[in-house]
Amino acid sequence: MNNLISIKNENGKKLVSAKELYLGLDLGKNSWSRWYPSNIQENDFFKENIDWVGSRIMRNGNETMDFAISIDFAKHIAMMARTEKSHEYRNYFIEVENKFREIAKPQTIEDLIILQAQSIKDMKQQLNEANHNALAAKNEAIGVKEDLQAIRDVITLSPNSWRPDSSALINKMALGAGGYDHIRAIREESYKFLCERFGVDVKTRLTNKRRRMADEGICKSKRDKLTVLDVISEDKKLIEGYIAIVKEMAIKYKTT
Repeated sequence: MNNLISIKNENGKKLVSAKELYLGLDLGKNSWSRWYPSNIQENDFFKENIDWVGSRIMRNGNETMDFAISIDFAKHIAMMARTEKSHEYRNYFIEVENKFREIAKPQTIEDLIILQAQSIKDMKQQLNEANHNALAAKNEAIGVKEDLQAIRDVITLSPNSWRPDSSALINKMALGAGGYDHIRAIREESYKFLCERFGVDVKTRLTNKRRRMADEGICKSKRDKLTVLDVISEDKKLIEGYIAIVKEMAIKYKTT
């Protein structure tokens, strides 16, 4: 039988032009541009990087979409076409498949050794891919677990333990930003957001608080130990605002 359609050998795969098959089966009653999306791209046999290769080629000086599909895919299309040439094309593809199988059979002991070596190589590659996928899945699971814990840390930040919890989150933000050297800058950023949002000046409040303590005769060492957090702790609204800001910053710094 003369070739009904050209068969290309690309990277060890026997491929058929879907456009040639479309024309050969006399499916021209439908527009090619309307036919290939549902019959090629949305077909169950359409397996990316396995059974087909999407490409644009030149035909009669015109550019058109074409697909290089497997013989098995081409046979399936021929069987489903239900045109006068469907049966002829189906038998042709079966004959081609049988021919390639016969050619692929080892003829000598050397061919058999090569075939077995290739099989071992393929099995080893599949095993390596399986191990790689398993490791990737494990690492992804660990990452998800860490993310869940980080989210839990943010959600559980409450007014009852806001000082140690917010400090722990700021430490995590600093680590994510490159190290504990960033703690001071992140704290200053949180105070800045608090002042902007609530129209207060926590630094001025801290200075005033220290002056009052001095007037009360409290020693300087004790006054110097005061921080902005001590000022925030005296105002319930500032506590709630600071908690919200630290949570927002934790998301911004991808602590979660």
